[in-house]
Amino acid sequence: MASQDWFDKDFYKTLGVSKDVSDADLKKTYRKLARKYHPDSNQGDAAAEARFKEISEAYSVLSDPEQRREYDEIRAMGSGARFTAPGSGGAGGFEDVFSRFGQGGRQADFDDIFSMFSQGGGSFGSGRFGQPSGGYRGFGGPQKGADVTARTTLDFTTAAQGETITLQAEDGKPFKIKVPAGVADGQKIRLRGRGRPSPDGGEPGDIVVQVAVRAHPVFSREGLNLRLTVPVTFTEATLGATIEVPTLGGDTVKLRVAPGTPSGRVLRVKGRGIKTAKGTGDLLAELQVAVPSHLDDAAREALERFHDLEPKENPRAEMMAKARG
Repeated sequence: MASQDWFDKDFYKTLGVSKDVSDADLKKTYRKLARKYHPDSNQGDAAAEARFKEISEAYSVLSDPEQRREYDEIRAMGSGARFTAPGSGGAGGFEDVFSRFGQGGRQADFDDIFSMFSQGGGSFGSGRFGQPSGGYRGFGGPQKGADVTARTTLDFTTAAQGETITLQAEDGKPFKIKVPAGVADGQKIRLRGRGRPSPDGGEPGDIVVQVAVRAHPVFSREGLNLRLTVPVTFTEATLGATIEVPTLGGDTVKLRVAPGTPSGRVLRVKGRGIKTAKGTGDLLAELQVAVPSHLDDAAREALERFHDLEPKENPRAEMMAKARG
């Protein structure tokens, strides 16, 4: 940052805060602005990137107590001071700075003034007054610590109902994690502030757990709904019946199969799906007519008599007509 910026730039105005803003409110305001103007959220927007740099510069100074004190003192001198090269014709010069330290009976502290010019090897604008080490392209204040990753594989019921489990991070340290009810295969669970510490005083990183869920032999998942295939006999589907189907919790529910129900029809049981904090799904029972693989002589004779009596309808007629259509 050039020395003149300390006179010309109003960092409080850049962040939209008062001069007596607390550290907590300053940090809260900066985070809100940083999220809004971060280049990752504004791809190709040069104006947003420039704005992000401005608020990052402002925060990097005001968030550091020593820099904020020095900035306030320099700003108190007034924006009329100019650091111009000798003979440039510009108004003012170093005399303006020294004269302001001597106004009002205040004795100039020349050590403090010269120390401002000697930071970082004698270049005003380097060291503490230059770009901070962290953030986007050198801006943005302290860096966040690195995330720690871990993986776990859960059985279907545990993922649906939730449970507290113990895992081992990539650094070998064990940690506990509460798996929320309804976690899905491929989902990530983030434990904020449980990762590696920041290298320069910023926030610690997170623990990010990648979840895999084993398949269930009976149930599958569609969003918050649970789905299963329920076999029914030919007579149940034809004449109608009341049947029992299992739920994920282990108990059963009764379903009414209407007479003449075709294979593939789905019956819905409200509220017996996945339960989460955001809502509860349903149980979807897809009926599938089971064809008997073995018939005794009596059953075969009865079925043959039914064949002679059943309506002479071709169930494939409509399909054939559409295919020719």
